[in-house]
Amino acid sequence: MIDIKSLTLEELQGEIEKLGDKKFRAKQIYGWLHEKLVDDFAEMTNLSKNLREKLEQEYELTSLKIVQVQESKLDGTCKFLFRLSDGNVIESVLMKYHHGNSVCISSQVGCRMGCRFCASTLDGLERGLKASEMLDQIYQIQKWSGERVHNVVVMGTGEPLDNYDALLRFIELLTCEGGLHISQRNVTVSTCGIVPAMRKLADEKLQITLALSLHASSQEKRKSLMPVANKYDLSEVLDACRYYFEQTGRRITFEYSLVGGVNDTEEDARELTALVKDINCHINLIPVNPIKERSYVQSEQRTILNFKNKLEKSGINVTIRREMGRDIDGACGQLRKSYMDTEK
Repeated sequence: MIDIKSLTLEELQGEIEKLGDKKFRAKQIYGWLHEKLVDDFAEMTNLSKNLREKLEQEYELTSLKIVQVQESKLDGTCKFLFRLSDGNVIESVLMKYHHGNSVCISSQVGCRMGCRFCASTLDGLERGLKASEMLDQIYQIQKWSGERVHNVVVMGTGEPLDNYDALLRFIELLTCEGGLHISQRNVTVSTCGIVPAMRKLADEKLQITLALSLHASSQEKRKSLMPVANKYDLSEVLDACRYYFEQTGRRITFEYSLVGGVNDTEEDARELTALVKDINCHINLIPVNPIKERSYVQSEQRTILNFKNKLEKSGINVTIRREMGRDIDGACGQLRKSYMDTEK
């Protein structure tokens, strides 16, 4: 069956004409799917019963089911566990800021990148998500909260650039006029550094922010934390970041998880400065979220502040990411992992 929620308006118009109905019906259906966010063809009340029945027979309508919601008592952050139609589970996060609501979504069921400090990758990769499954995380969260989502980060479970075609279609549907119409500038896509896909994305000339999971100040240290570094040298990855800026004019974000005694020394700060000083960038320092399967611990507060100050004195634009949802399974993959362990 064709996944109707992953179709563009033009593709949907072609499908509706194939069904023998008028082209304008496609716009009505598209509005039901991406503006009114319905979960069932029966809810499309301005369509004939006959057309609704045809849609039911010919098309799959993706609708994620909420399995669990954890709500932080500290800051109102909400972590969602969703069940997909094949029984797999994924997670998303709603973060409330004074400038609007941000949602962090998953792009895959599991992950095969193997980053040492991340819970998402512990059970490997099951499959990539369809564009509709990526979209519906946002749609279900909007319906649950009754509030509009302003910013989307593709930074949950999975490596977005390992699911490239679905990611691009998701961005198109999310930012086009007939849907939520979120500005491309309010979309951030994270990657651990798949160089060919980074360059390909740059050539699309989108206005999204690219966030590179850097996490180390040298190639050797990066290899110890991130297996992808065995395939792509740090110099190649940074060249791809420069290319992204050249093609899009969009400043790069470097994500740097601070792990106590591993990558948080003064020498690390010096090396990191040397690596990125010629790149138009912003560094996001992230106190690592400890997971029970690994021995990594969070850097001390004083060390984090010293690291930030060292970078700032060298003229680097840097922030410490505000920790959201520390009293719930806040880190990527934690809620899904704990749920799956319980199920087993």
